[in-house]
Amino acid sequence: MLLDSNIIIYSADPAQVGLQQFIVRHRPAVSAVSLVEVLGFHKLTAADQKALEDFFAAAIVLPISPSVIDRAVLLRQARKMALGDAIIAATALVHGRTLVTRNVKDFSWITGLSVLDPFAAPTPGTTGT
Repeated sequence: MLLDSNIIIYSADPAQVGLQQFIVRHRPAVSAVSLVEVLGFHKLTAADQKALEDFFAAAIVLPISPSVIDRAVLLRQARKMALGDAIIAATALVHGRTLVTRNVKDFSWITGLSVLDPFAAPTPGTTGT
């Protein structure tokens, strides 16, 4: 699994226990672009900054490799999409990972990309089969 930036941000909310448990259980990776998007947000509090830095220090951060760049270019040529979304989707495709995002509709058109909204899942954070 690969977390979209919005899932990382939601998981920083102490009330999102189910999402936090989902992340711990699945140990997903993140794209390097998510690190820039999340830590680069200009309104982060010092506490949020520290918590998110700790998250990224413990996470598997997948690089923006030449193959990711090539796939992101193809995605943007196929359809108008934000640069960050293209790089995140390309990272998931290149590494064969399911993209975990709240914005399923932004990615649902991409052939070969598996997308999961943990908020729409049966009950994020619960154990199951």
